[in-house]
Amino acid sequence: MADAFDVAVIGAGAAGLHCAARAGQKGLRVLLLDHATRVAEKIRISGGGRCNFTNRDAAPAHYFSANPDFCRSALARHPAADFIALVQTHGIGYHEKHRGQLFCDDTSQRIIDMLLAECRAGRVEHRQPCAVHEVRHGPAGFELDTARGPVRTAQLVVATGGLSLPQVGASDFGHRLARQFGHRIVEPRPALVPLTFDAQAWAPFAALAGVSLEVAIETGQGHARTRFVEDLLFTHRGLSGPAVLQISTAWRPGQPLHIDFSAARDLASELRHAKSISRRQLGSELAQWLPQRLASTWVQQQGLDGQRPVAEMRDRDLDRLATSLARWSLVPTGTEGFRKAEVTAGGVDTRDLDSRHMSSRRQPGLHFIGEVVDVTGWLGGYNFQWAWSSAAACADGLAKPLHSQ
Repeated sequence: MADAFDVAVIGAGAAGLHCAARAGQKGLRVLLLDHATRVAEKIRISGGGRCNFTNRDAAPAHYFSANPDFCRSALARHPAADFIALVQTHGIGYHEKHRGQLFCDDTSQRIIDMLLAECRAGRVEHRQPCAVHEVRHGPAGFELDTARGPVRTAQLVVATGGLSLPQVGASDFGHRLARQFGHRIVEPRPALVPLTFDAQAWAPFAALAGVSLEVAIETGQGHARTRFVEDLLFTHRGLSGPAVLQISTAWRPGQPLHIDFSAARDLASELRHAKSISRRQLGSELAQWLPQRLASTWVQQQGLDGQRPVAEMRDRDLDRLATSLARWSLVPTGTEGFRKAEVTAGGVDTRDLDSRHMSSRRQPGLHFIGEVVDVTGWLGGYNFQWAWSSAAACADGLAKPLHSQ
């Protein structure tokens, strides 16, 4: 005989745990399933082990999607303030690190323990590890063949995440299940991921690995133009750091990146002024504004003598140097892939979902939440907030069992 539940949630990550807990606490009999050995590994490793669990400023403008308006409903009805209040209720200390990013004072485990405690309060039955082998829909709802036996459920929530970080159990299960029930999929791609370049072309910059500085970075054109001001990090294979992770979600293969190292300075005027008063060499003068290794490499790449006194430089060469620093254009050859991506962009097409409760327009009783959906947040707690908001919206829309109505 199959075990029967009001709702089964597949995926015990951020979205799945939060949804299961809220559904259980409203009186539904809930089963939470996950194929992985450990619960919520992405929460555990996030934020350097301190979990950047939300961003207090989270708003629709901080998300990418083929339908940018889809996230509005869930974010408006379940804002960051709601999850912050839950964290406070559990006595978890936190701090704001940068631009609204909230981190635990001690460890990510506090958020995991909180979510598990909320599930216990909702009497959620948790089976893990427990793989789901097959899902069918019948007259009474959904039938699941699992590693621990058959399950029947009136409603099914898919919270299985995306393809990023397969080393902690990520898979395409949610995408395959969506297709099984007729859902369209926006092509998944790595997001919040370092970008790579042709090895030969990158050779002059490979030695700069470890150099970091704030830049303005942008890609795209017109209304699709995206720009961030964040720290950039040189690596042996390309570029990383918050600036590049941010822009990677908007970047498409073949598109150039435009990087401005000038930090809003008029470098041409600054260099011309230095020419009139400074006795420094050109490389030393430039190192006032840039890391020394970058300044030396950049001067060399422009065919200039970094050891020549700036006072002896031609104005046109100083202008050319300043322009090159303010308008560096380059085309990545790719990304570091899903193994290094913090999240997956793309996923279940929002045209097939009701934004109020994350329910399927193609199969009654089916829901998709969190990263499996084509909604991708900026770096800095926004993706966790989407997990909490979409999970809460879904839980609020789940039907109560007949015996409790």
